[in-house]
Amino acid sequence: VIKCKAAVAWEAGKPLSIEEVEVAPPKAHEVRIKIIATAVCHTDAYTLSGADPEGCFPVILGHEGAGIVESVGEGVTKVQKGDTVIPLYIPQCGECKFCKNPKTNLCQKIRITQGKGIMPDGTSRFTCKGKQIYHFMGTSTFSEYTVVADISVAKIDAAAPLDKVCLLGCGVSTGYGAAVNTAKVEPGSTCAVFGLGGVGLAVIMGCKIAGASRIIGIDMNKDKYAKAKEFGATECISPQDSKKPIQEVLVEMTDGGVDYSFECIGNVGVMRAALEACHKGWGVSVIIGVAAAGQEISTRPFQLVTGRTWKGTAFGGWKSVESVPKLVTEYMSKKIKIDEFVTHTLPFDKINEAFELMHSGK
Repeated sequence: VIKCKAAVAWEAGKPLSIEEVEVAPPKAHEVRIKIIATAVCHTDAYTLSGADPEGCFPVILGHEGAGIVESVGEGVTKVQKGDTVIPLYIPQCGECKFCKNPKTNLCQKIRITQGKGIMPDGTSRFTCKGKQIYHFMGTSTFSEYTVVADISVAKIDAAAPLDKVCLLGCGVSTGYGAAVNTAKVEPGSTCAVFGLGGVGLAVIMGCKIAGASRIIGIDMNKDKYAKAKEFGATECISPQDSKKPIQEVLVEMTDGGVDYSFECIGNVGVMRAALEACHKGWGVSVIIGVAAAGQEISTRPFQLVTGRTWKGTAFGGWKSVESVPKLVTEYMSKKIKIDEFVTHTLPFDKINEAFELMHSGK
């Protein structure tokens, strides 16, 4: 058993608490990882807020991390002690019908236990002050050591800087993949990206790499425009700058609508606007943001009858175990950016400050 520091969420709506936790050794087909770097994501904050129907407490959150394998359980063959790895919240077992289908990356092998905050055998590897602590998204990267299923880990280039490539655990991969895998953005196309946080910037990067000729960023926070343009946005607009609905503004700006739009916020009203900003006959809109529990999307069916397509994506459609190492290689060869996504680097005990910076749009 390893004793180490972790940021524990004891209950919903309260700040994380830095505690000493005990991390049990990995059982069969499990891997114990020393986490070197982790990032914060709105999904962690969503669960912490109490709005997540699958949220269970006390829990160790975090799902954008990178580290080194400390030990492996019985039967683990894909990684060994000392390997450099990224934990994966969408695993890839290679055996379920989802893994065998090229149309999806949503491996279901451990979905039920992962959603309940436990390992595939139904138990937890974390304890603190004598209490069992739940796992989160199969990763729990807000701990100096974590235990994950062996199908939830990608072995990556040992030379990669972990404080950068940890972002491939969620945000950067998700946005980039939404553009290149889910939407399949084409050269010369026009794109609109709603929400210019980390995911939105990654979408812009993907659209640019795919050869889009016009990329319009949409956000109420104008402080984000310079960064969006650095990533490839050709122009940025705010919904507050016009009395007209944003979709009407975009349709006018683009002679009938955009070829591709992306919702990177998790707001059902914006999801509708993103669809309706698409061009009649061929426009495609991709939902990336996670809306709060119980919310529903709506539009007039005629929007779809007249040739628009509504899609969603999880982890950018990447089949995780095989794709994440390739994404690391793309970063190392400078095809994709990661360094530019990092605005602040803080010590682990300042994790609550990291969330405050995220919420304030900084």
